Amino acid sequence: MCGIAGVYQQSLQLNKSNTNELISLQTLSTMADSLIHRGPDDDGYYCDEGIGLAFRRLAIVDINDGQQPLYSQERNIVAVCNGEIYNHQELRKHLIANGKQLHSLSDVEVIPHLYQMYGEDFVKHLEGQFAIALYDIYLDKLILVRDPVGIAPLFWTQINGYLAFGSEIRSLLTLPGFKKSVNLTALDQLLTFPGIVSPTTFFEGVFSLKPGHMLVIEKEKKREKQYWELDYPLIKEPSEAMTEKGLESCIDQLDLHLQDAVKKRLQGDVPVAAYLSGGLDSSLIAAILSKVSPGAVKDSFSITFPSRSIDESEYQSLMAKHLGTRHHSFEVTDQHIANHLQQVVNRAETPLRESYNACSLILSSMVFDQGIKAVVSGEGADELFAGYVGYRLNQQREPVCDDLEEMLEQEMRQKLWGDPHLFYEKAYQSHKEQKIYLFSEDVRLRHNRFDCLNQEVIDRRFVEGRDPLHQRSYLDFKLRMADHLLADHGDRVSFANSIECRFPFLDQNLIDFVRQIPPQWLLHNGEEKFLLKQLAKRYLPDVITQRQKFSFVAPSSAILLRHHRELVGDILAPERIKRQGYFDPETVEFLRQSYLQPDHQLNQTFEDDLLMVVLTFGIWLDEFSMPNYS
Repeated sequence: MCGIAGVYQQSLQLNKSNTNELISLQTLSTMADSLIHRGPDDDGYYCDEGIGLAFRRLAIVDINDGQQPLYSQERNIVAVCNGEIYNHQELRKHLIANGKQLHSLSDVEVIPHLYQMYGEDFVKHLEGQFAIALYDIYLDKLILVRDPVGIAPLFWTQINGYLAFGSEIRSLLTLPGFKKSVNLTALDQLLTFPGIVSPTTFFEGVFSLKPGHMLVIEKEKKREKQYWELDYPLIKEPSEAMTEKGLESCIDQLDLHLQDAVKKRLQGDVPVAAYLSGGLDSSLIAAILSKVSPGAVKDSFSITFPSRSIDESEYQSLMAKHLGTRHHSFEVTDQHIANHLQQVVNRAETPLRESYNACSLILSSMVFDQGIKAVVSGEGADELFAGYVGYRLNQQREPVCDDLEEMLEQEMRQKLWGDPHLFYEKAYQSHKEQKIYLFSEDVRLRHNRFDCLNQEVIDRRFVEGRDPLHQRSYLDFKLRMADHLLADHGDRVSFANSIECRFPFLDQNLIDFVRQIPPQWLLHNGEEKFLLKQLAKRYLPDVITQRQKFSFVAPSSAILLRHHRELVGDILAPERIKRQGYFDPETVEFLRQSYLQPDHQLNQTFEDDLLMVVLTFGIWLDEFSMPNYS
């Protein structure tokens, strides 16, 4: 994985003599330098009339000859890629059989050749995690691509007749003439959903390419094209009761798919480590790593906590001994969280709903300190295998419609999801009435213009007619996974320390298999992740597979307010809040005083930490020198 950036001249009105305004080696070098943490090992550039591409490399595959940009044989196709192509060896054989000449062992070298053979459908042949910028010189066409589930980020903006893109927004902020403005829709989304949702970002005019999409730009013409979707099957007639044989067959197939997914993510010429939380998901992945390639993963990493109620060190040590890894752990206190909060907001390029990103940042720094560049994570299992408590609660919830409040909620669910009975996370109508008082009076008057509940955030066609469990899984992938768990919580904090994170549970072939599994095998008799636990029994000690799901929550804003007032400083001061103009000073002060009370309790599993959003929004305003509201 690496960092990419570039600029493309869109406007036909610009004189050729002016094209160097943004397309120059100096501009490209500045953009690339802002991404050096993503790729400290090498850089590369392509600069021609009307187009410029920049690349920073984290050398993992074909260390000696894997430089970019990449070219086709005739050098009429040029590309840069941030990512890993896990099926590149099969693709390489296919290309060579069709007369293509490849000059390295790099996994991403297949990209321009595949485009020559398949045009825009080339991306359908790729398996992996990637963000690609490909330029067709003959057609003067730029194509931007993001992987199916959104592991690799890609942002773009239009400025003065140009389209610019980058792996992180900070590369776009370096462009001359870029004007910063807060996107209020993003703020409203962060207060409403698990995170912001592509294409929205916190910077007005900057867009995040949606997972499974490509953006095709041919001068002033621009079109977005979807090439992959998480398409769960429609509800069918009730099937026969499952048999033990049928369940075992399903477990066997899942085992093979997971082994294949894990094996692919060991590719590369550098050591690969494993995150080990002590829970089911990371333990299972680490155990499968040990089976498919004994001794390949020598190091495991985890964080521990001084509080007994959230400490998993016992299970981490047990698994490290079980697997025979050299285990590295670090005890995180709320002081560490406080010390890193400013840095994680900067790296995330967005305000946050929780402080856990600081833990992830510490974890990736531990990996870096051991000289390791790639690490495997268990992220994605909860969303794919029904791991959250909401899946069980949805199964138990009985639809009612006996009062006005419930009728309004059902109308809102119909508008959002296309199903009036699909409860996801919260009652959005009543939540809207509460959150609006957090905004300043001026912002409140404009709320209808940026209200995220008035906008389409998902494609409802892929929710309608599906099983409730599949509906929730789809929403988790669209509203939680890509732009939160894989973005500010994953990509940014790992690459802040030049670490590539790999996710076997998000393997495309595995997802395509799991989406066909009957829902009752994923959540069986109220037991979350039932099928995954049956597989885990083949690999893990009983004490791990039989553990009750552990819902870890990082220290809330209340903890930071009480014990680390030097961190908060004047960020929440009424005069500062009033000057910035985004939030209501009296509401923020009321919340602050409430959170400071010794008996204040915030159930972060079910309640929003509103002050964490306000606090990190204030930090974000400072970190990126954002303007006050006007």
